[in-house]
Amino acid sequence: MGRESEVSAKLKLLLAVLFLHLCFAGSQIVTRVALNLGVSKVVLLVYGNIIAVVVLAPSAYFLEKKDRPTLTFSLLIQLFLLSFCGTIVNQGLYVLGMYYLSPTYVSTIENSLPVFTFAMAAALRVEQVKINEKYGIAKTLGTFICIGGATIITLYKGPPLFQTQPHHSTLGAIFSSGHILNWTLGCVCIVGECLSWSGWLVLQVPMLKQYPARLSFTTLICFFGLLQFLCIAVFVETDIERWKIHSEGELFTFLYIGVVSTGICFSLQAWCIDRGGPLFVVVFQPLQTVLVAITAFIFFGDKLYSGGLIGFILIITGLYTVLWGESKLRAWRQAISPTIYLSMKEPK
Repeated sequence: MGRESEVSAKLKLLLAVLFLHLCFAGSQIVTRVALNLGVSKVVLLVYGNIIAVVVLAPSAYFLEKKDRPTLTFSLLIQLFLLSFCGTIVNQGLYVLGMYYLSPTYVSTIENSLPVFTFAMAAALRVEQVKINEKYGIAKTLGTFICIGGATIITLYKGPPLFQTQPHHSTLGAIFSSGHILNWTLGCVCIVGECLSWSGWLVLQVPMLKQYPARLSFTTLICFFGLLQFLCIAVFVETDIERWKIHSEGELFTFLYIGVVSTGICFSLQAWCIDRGGPLFVVVFQPLQTVLVAITAFIFFGDKLYSGGLIGFILIITGLYTVLWGESKLRAWRQAISPTIYLSMKEPK
């Protein structure tokens, strides 16, 4: 009976993570649609967080009324800073990166997220990396391979695959339009988003132990993020026309970003981290890339370039090299828990 319950819990966690990445994939497409419609980047983020707070607050208040821990000043400060990392930096860089890149390439670079998380934990000495053991070497080598893949995508675009025009005309168009600068800037933004997202995932682990009311936790994160974005909007977006909703398409993008991308995804992500750990949450990122690539090809005619393909192969290779080393070091239960963030004993 206990075994069946354990299998059921793992299956529930797996389905939740798969659904989470499906929602994230939809978010990338919808964000691209919003930017194509001319929606202001700041307005998109402000409205998204407003809708998320409005949707989450009633459920958080009534469902967790009796179980919600007392908010101390210290905890509020920590939530405020966590919100800055998870909303201002993470969402801000994400939208900027999406403005310069296609959804396919944004999702491709985000495949490096698990390895960036491992590298961050190792740099902070939370993860003990033993380079004199083959599994430690695998994790370290995989990290460098993955970072190398992200670097290639950032610095080298290359010719488009399945091109119908001569390669020299494509390069001429790229250089004449200043496209390489935008490309590099977009890649840098997404790499920065991955770093902030990794930090956000890591910091949620101890925070959820202090404040386990997940709906209230997510609502406060969105609320503080809203306040921070409003402070930015006062200086960045002063044209009142940019704040008006001009079409049903814009309204749909605001609702999706607020309800699904922010409200549902943030809450579900916190639940999955609490159950399986940050590494388990991000390990299915390649599935998101496949979904985004197919959808972006159908709706936007996105092309895949040779630099992106090379970088994608390296990122996936590095990712699963790290995961192989991690799985060999620990049992299955430990492998899907936040082992790289918590101090655990190595097997004898």
